Amino acid sequence: MKLSRQVQLRKTGWALLFALALLPACGRGRGRTLEVMYVSAPQAFLRDRVAAVYNKTATVKNGDRLDVLDREKRFVKVRTSTGIEGWIEQRYLITQQVFDHFQSLTKDHQNDPIQATGSTRNDTNLHIEPGRDTDHLYLLPAASKVSVLARGMAERSGVVAPPSPGKRDKAPGPVMEDWWLARDAQGHVGWLLARMVDLDVPLEIAQYAEGQRFVAFFKLNDVQDEDKKVPQYLALLTEPKDGQPFDFDKVHVFTWNVKRHRYETAYRERNLNGVLPVTVTHEDFGKEGDLPVFILRVKDDSGNVVERKYKLNTPMVRRVLAPGEVPAKPAAAAKGKRRKRRE
Repeated sequence: MKLSRQVQLRKTGWALLFALALLPACGRGRGRTLEVMYVSAPQAFLRDRVAAVYNKTATVKNGDRLDVLDREKRFVKVRTSTGIEGWIEQRYLITQQVFDHFQSLTKDHQNDPIQATGSTRNDTNLHIEPGRDTDHLYLLPAASKVSVLARGMAERSGVVAPPSPGKRDKAPGPVMEDWWLARDAQGHVGWLLARMVDLDVPLEIAQYAEGQRFVAFFKLNDVQDEDKKVPQYLALLTEPKDGQPFDFDKVHVFTWNVKRHRYETAYRERNLNGVLPVTVTHEDFGKEGDLPVFILRVKDDSGNVVERKYKLNTPMVRRVLAPGEVPAKPAAAAKGKRRKRRE
């Protein structure tokens, strides 16, 4: 009897150990969080099982945090912040690392000066960096308002530019696309494909584009014309094609003629290797008074970025030289003088 009882106890002990070993497997996906992920689709639903026939257990939306409990091929089992569990397709999720990168983008650029405003042309993804194949989190619906902060470029994968006419020996290169670093109405910051954003260029100056593309625009001040105030603008432009080595190469200042009641181009500057952002402010110039000021950032012949300050004393725009700076003659002006001498 004593031996039989020992055998029974030994069997019971082994059974307990076997049951304990099975607990992690049986509890897999029920309580232990494997990692945290976030919803990258505007809206998605959770299903109670991975099968052709299933029931919806919950609906989640863009940016929602989910605890990952299990994985199975294309699906992930998750738990919502309210404790509801279900399965969701992996393609609707991004990792904590990608989410943190978006948070850093927002924090790093929360005080950047706005270069232009615009609206999304179609439903458009907000990417973590320039490029169609880069990670994205938020999807902005068509007609979403955005603030443009900076410009970037990326290759369009799978597309090759045709060789230039007359340069058959030159191999075709990649197609480059422009991207905007933008902030949406909720304060999220990320990269948008530039062609998917229509800039809100004021109609009164848009007509003076002269075949060029507006890159940025700013209101400098207002002037009084009878019973109304009319804004005066600074505009940055470039050729209407992506992949330029500069952000802008032309500057126009549009002032209002109170006698003729119309806009005029008071200032032009071309052939700039301009870099965003541009700063617009105002400054006290003594007898001239408090005047609008804008600061351009351009690359010199050595590739160094230097700042150029300008002031507007309507309708005149003048450079404000830094201490010790020698004014340089614009190439266009010098060319004009040479032509005049020859004539």
